[in-house]
Amino acid sequence: MAELSTLARPYARAFFELQHEAGTLAAGQSAVDAMAAVVSEEQVARLIGHPAVSKEELVALVQGASGDALSDDGLKLLKVLADNKRVALLPAIAEQYGLLKDEAERRIAVDMTAAKPVSDDAQAALVAALSKRLGRDVELSVTIDDALIGGAVLRAGDLVIDGSVAGRVDRITQALTA
Repeated sequence: MAELSTLARPYARAFFELQHEAGTLAAGQSAVDAMAAVVSEEQVARLIGHPAVSKEELVALVQGASGDALSDDGLKLLKVLADNKRVALLPAIAEQYGLLKDEAERRIAVDMTAAKPVSDDAQAALVAALSKRLGRDVELSVTIDDALIGGAVLRAGDLVIDGSVAGRVDRITQALTA
């Protein structure tokens, strides 16, 4: 997975910079997301790299299935990827592009896994505190996991805040066995 990200990063960055200069970040995201969705389909994935399928046919297939979401710049990206036999990287490129877009728009996605449902007021307070601490707009998504016993775990990029009871028990166990 890390290798795909490494290979996808230069394509994502180049496409991002092009879209950023044009002021069309959202359209760029739509284009790479649409192409990534097409390439992720099992039948299309089998055609990528198949010797009987030319790069022109592959471009036409992805272009046709992407519909109106594919801009001229998106088509240029697709052609470059086809020329370099990198069309399979589109899902990773879409992910990398999204990260660059969020960075430019000073947004961050925070995943919260909680032991029990969290009230709207508590979520709003958490979003405000995280926005202040991280200096970004926070998009919070909450999932429930009974295995945490109590508390919550927050993930924002590389930052992990483990305030769960299960996490505390694990840390105590590690300290006692060390």
